[in-house]
Amino acid sequence: METVSENASFGGVQGVYTHASDICGCDMTFGLFLPEEAKHGSVPVLWYLSGLTCTHANAMEKAGAQAWAARAGIALVFPDTSPRGDDVADDDAYDLGKGAGFYVDATEMPWSPHFKMWSYVSEELPSIVAGMGCDMERQGITGHSMGGHGALTIAMGNSGRFKSVSAFAPISNPCDSDWGQKQLGAYLGTDTDAWQKYDATVMMREGGLDAPLLVDTGTNDQFIDLLKPEAFAAAVAERRQQAVLRLQPGYDHSYYFVSSFMADHVAFHAEAMHG
Repeated sequence: METVSENASFGGVQGVYTHASDICGCDMTFGLFLPEEAKHGSVPVLWYLSGLTCTHANAMEKAGAQAWAARAGIALVFPDTSPRGDDVADDDAYDLGKGAGFYVDATEMPWSPHFKMWSYVSEELPSIVAGMGCDMERQGITGHSMGGHGALTIAMGNSGRFKSVSAFAPISNPCDSDWGQKQLGAYLGTDTDAWQKYDATVMMREGGLDAPLLVDTGTNDQFIDLLKPEAFAAAVAERRQQAVLRLQPGYDHSYYFVSSFMADHVAFHAEAMHG
């Protein structure tokens, strides 16, 4: 593993690191914020999964999460959103290929050799940060948009792993949305049954979640019809899932929205992980 940068931040350290990924078959980059408490032992860890077109850096630089994580004494992991490199397949569209991994394990060419973001985030990267001061017995997960989709589905697909789960404007029902059908079809093929383990609404209806859940979506979100929060809310109600689902008046899909409610989300996770 190579250290790209390390900067003092709110009494802790914000680092950026690269490593050769066996699962993705290329070099991957991630950000890791460690609070001051990490100097004296392992600390709880909150995963933040970013959205379409983002890298590890967007949330690291725009979400304002480090200040709140430092107060709570928890680490933050910022993975990339897709594999990168000259040999990695791409597409001219912004919503497919590099920057648009959708947190799935692709089975179709040309994507399958590298696009394994589900396994990368669920298996490989946790094994790395476990040796960097993160307490893997106390994990939470969150994300924005495509990353909110990833947070919800990875949490429901790894029962018992996370103490808390949240999302900002998640893509909630990709099997029934233009933000989903295109990508799942490309990465996984035409068998729609294979898509369902990556759909938060389907997963909520079929299995639910074994952790507290917080979801925020802005009422002025320009993509709200693609996110389908109402489908996910119906599945939560049908499942009688422990959850707080909030529609925030006037907010859009941007990082102004994310940073406005980051304090609430970090506090929500810190309460669950420290409790």
